[in-house]
Order: sequence, then structure tokens, then C-alpha cells
Amino acid sequence: MVDALRYVCRSGCQWRCLPAAFPKWTAVYYYFRRWHQDGTLQHLNRGLNELDRQAQGQAATPAVLCLDSQSVKLAPRIAEHRGTDGGKCAGGRKRQLLVDRQGRVWACCAHAANQHDSRGAAPLLLQRCQWGPRLTTVVTDRAYRGHFAEGLVARGLRHEVSSRPPSTRGFVPVGCRWVVERTFAWLNFFRRLVMDYEYTPESHAAWILWANVTLCLNRLL
Repeated sequence: MVDALRYVCRSGCQWRCLPAAFPKWTAVYYYFRRWHQDGTLQHLNRGLNELDRQAQGQAATPAVLCLDSQSVKLAPRIAEHRGTDGGKCAGGRKRQLLVDRQGRVWACCAHAANQHDSRGAAPLLLQRCQWGPRLTTVVTDRAYRGHFAEGLVARGLRHEVSSRPPSTRGFVPVGCRWVVERTFAWLNFFRRLVMDYEYTPESHAAWILWANVTLCLNRLL
């Protein structure tokens, strides 16, 4: 079942086009929904993140996480949670990733692209238990000041703003935030995530976790 879900994530095939070597597509879809809703997928993702960190000689959980967002196109004929990111002139949805310094995804969410980053990232605060007990700092850009930053402080965490110097021009790697951009690039290797094909933002977030599960397994096996 896990291999079937990883296949859909990597190849981007429709549910009904699953090869005969895998279980029936209705069973695969059932477990895709069930494991995301009951927290099984989140526990699997965290467990593999911890094993991957320990295999590289690091502590099981991170002390610093980085957060950033990316706007992606939404498939046609899907009107739910659709918006336009005015800053990037992109219509669709926005996905937010919380990653460690090596790019592993510890939490994620998706929402309409016209929603402000600070408000859109609020669901991540509800996933605090998945971030690990060692966490002390979350690094973001200035867009997350306000609602999200207040939520971090209320949970005893430090909010650090990392931005490029105002005198610079063009692309400049900033702090640990470039690691999030690299993770966004990794997601493009998974055809299910090249654009948002899902009717619900929750399903898109689930595929992001499956992509991270696949990346961790590739390093561990």
C-alpha cells in the first residue's frame, strides 16, 4: 500500500490508472485518506525524519526550523480554495513548508493563494507536537510577523526574521531560508506536486508528506 501511494506521488497518475501490480485503486485511496486523517502519515513522516537525522549523526529532532511559502497553479475546474497571489501574479493555491536545516519537511499546509502568509500558516501551529521537543526557533521572512509570530511566542518559541540586506539586488541566498527553496525544487520531481490537482488543500498537504517520506527512504535504504 505504501509503495502504491509513493508511485502515485512520483508518477502523478490518476487513481484509476494504477498498475495492476498494486492493490485496487479504491483501497489505495481509502488508506490515503484514512492515514492522513487519523495521523498515521504524520507519525510516519516524523519517524523517518528522526531516523534520517540520526543516520547523519544529528539529534533526532531539530532545534531550528525554517518556514516559507510557494504559490502553485491549481488544476482547471477546481473552484474550492482558489485565489490569486498578487505579489507573484499566480493564481491557484499556496503551500507552506516547515523544514529543518537539511530540508526535511516537519509540517506543511495549503490554502488559497490570496491568503496572507501569516494567516495561512496558522494551521501549522496546531501541529506543534510534530515539531519535536528540542525546537527553540522558527526562521521566516517578514511576511510572518503578526498573527503567526504571536502564536509562536505563545508556545514558548522564538521567531527570527531572516531577510536579505536592503542594498542587495537580484537573487541572494538568505540564512537558512534557501533550504526551503531547495525543498520546493525537490517537490518538482514528484509529478503529483508539480501543480495542485487536489480538490482539498488537505490532500495536497498529504502528498507533500508522502514526497518527504520517499526522500527519507531513498537516503536510508
